[in-house]
Amino acid sequence: MFIGRKTELQQLNTLYKQDKFQCVIIYGRRRVGKTTLINEFIKDKDAVYFTGIESTAKDNLEIFSRSIAALNNANTDNAPVYKDFRSALIDIDALAQNRKIILVIDEYPYLARSYRPISSLLQELIDTKFKNNANLFIILCGSSMSFMEKQVLGYQSPLYGRRTAQFHIRPFTFYEAAAYYKNFSNEDLAVVYGITGGIPLYMSFITDTLSLKDNIINTFLTPSGYMYEEPFNLLNQELREPAMYNAIIRAVATGSSRISEIASKVGIENAAATSYVDKLIELGIIEKEVPAGTAGKSRKSIYGIKDGMFRFWYKFIPENNILVQRNMPEAAWTNIQPHINEYMGKVFENICADYLLENYTNLPVQFQNLGRWWGNNPKMKREEEIDIVAANNDKAILCECKWRNEKTDKDVLETLLERRKLLPWFNDCYYYIFSKSGFTAACQQLANENDKVKLITYKDMI
Repeated sequence: MFIGRKTELQQLNTLYKQDKFQCVIIYGRRRVGKTTLINEFIKDKDAVYFTGIESTAKDNLEIFSRSIAALNNANTDNAPVYKDFRSALIDIDALAQNRKIILVIDEYPYLARSYRPISSLLQELIDTKFKNNANLFIILCGSSMSFMEKQVLGYQSPLYGRRTAQFHIRPFTFYEAAAYYKNFSNEDLAVVYGITGGIPLYMSFITDTLSLKDNIINTFLTPSGYMYEEPFNLLNQELREPAMYNAIIRAVATGSSRISEIASKVGIENAAATSYVDKLIELGIIEKEVPAGTAGKSRKSIYGIKDGMFRFWYKFIPENNILVQRNMPEAAWTNIQPHINEYMGKVFENICADYLLENYTNLPVQFQNLGRWWGNNPKMKREEEIDIVAANNDKAILCECKWRNEKTDKDVLETLLERRKLLPWFNDCYYYIFSKSGFTAACQQLANENDKVKLITYKDMI
């Protein structure tokens, strides 16, 4: 079942209907649904679908030749192998003279590493042949973010300026992910989002015909569950030193949030830790944060786990691993369940950020920056934090997000109003309190006294 990506699919079909050559770049982290989107797009169209492999240029050319043969339903096992990629690409151009043909090169970075001239060859052919063929629609797709951004989209790439469109495929937002399920309670929807991170592949292993508990047991807490070994599978697939990257992630997961702390925990130099962390950022596993409104100017950068599945896994699986390995999932769940609300704190902040983006045009501030803020309170001599600051020049919405079973009391609003004084560069502020379980009468009364305060329950958000 194809869920989400309706906008991207519509845009691809719009490009397809145009009477001109197209070269479309599709990129995004692994597991995010790029291939699924492409398959949905080409399912009713003539297409050559080739997936590059980590092998030699010769092996890739053989597979490419079979992919071209498959276009005409030929016997791919006995398909002749083109003498080179130039011949293969020119043949596709010839086939597209009389009918619309889509050429998909998936895992393009693998092909480009095995056959380095491919980008220059494509540039030459686009400039001399392809651009005059309105029936040819090329898609280059890849999961290596740095490669796609630098070697395909970047100024130094031979392909720079040849693309006609690009799609950066990101994980689903909370609202996109929630549409995937029909039978979960609102609270369970949030937790499911929190353990999958909106990654379509991970979401596909969660079924709303089972309880949240059974889903977590089946996917995380049994040795055969897909998510139980997924972090190691992904690290092994993407990285040359998976053990070191695992140690880096564990360090971050257990509270090391600065490069010096990560390096010390793992036992390496700061420069080496920076290199490893940068790679994990590229993969969408780790994120770097600076206080909202200080991007590029702050030395207070910290690191956290961005990927929801990785965050859940590294918080709960290591300490319960012996129970999982001994096939004692119920015991593992008993240990995990009391801490779900605590885990959901960060997840709920992300959901609230999605709410602001979903309701952007109706907000009192058309913000340009969105993020968490933290800084020193000189009066109290301690660090303070605001969950979300949505800012535009000198105006901002300041938000606190509470995922608790108890109603949120007025002290949360009072604290937010007080912390506003730590951001004197804003001339005008609004105050949003998001609460899973609603608000006390005292909190509502205080909010009613200030027309710039808005109280929003999780039920309101759904």
